[in-house]
Amino acid sequence: MANFDAKKFSTRDWAIVGAAFLSFICLFLPWYGASYGFFSASVSGWSTSYGWLGGLLIIAAGVYLALLRSEVNLAKMPLTPAVVVLGAAALGTLIVILRWITLPSGHAGLTGFSYGPRVGIYLTIVAGIVQVVAAFALFRSSGEKLPWAK
Repeated sequence: MANFDAKKFSTRDWAIVGAAFLSFICLFLPWYGASYGFFSASVSGWSTSYGWLGGLLIIAAGVYLALLRSEVNLAKMPLTPAVVVLGAAALGTLIVILRWITLPSGHAGLTGFSYGPRVGIYLTIVAGIVQVVAAFALFRSSGEKLPWAK
């Protein structure tokens, strides 16, 4: 049974959960598009090949932490909670950045034609970076060890 109490969430926790919420919204915003004069077309994060996977990992990190703080009985994981949150946040952000780097972009001089990344992917990258920084601070303050460190 969930026992949600906002007082159990630290500022870092809210940053992680807030970044997850922003990432969820950004998956519905334009991530890639083209425009010519008054005509414009774009696709959301759900339609950018593997980019949506990164967004979902960022969301999963926030949801996992919110469930953890709400005292939901989560199945035993082989990793500690701060490592799970940090790993999901870092991998998700890396995937979104890779998708952004691999998106073609350009413009055609005087014709006014342009194509490339749009606002949704940029906001998701910012949300991911904020989440990784907050998750790293959470990991450092938790005193947990990395799985390969003895």
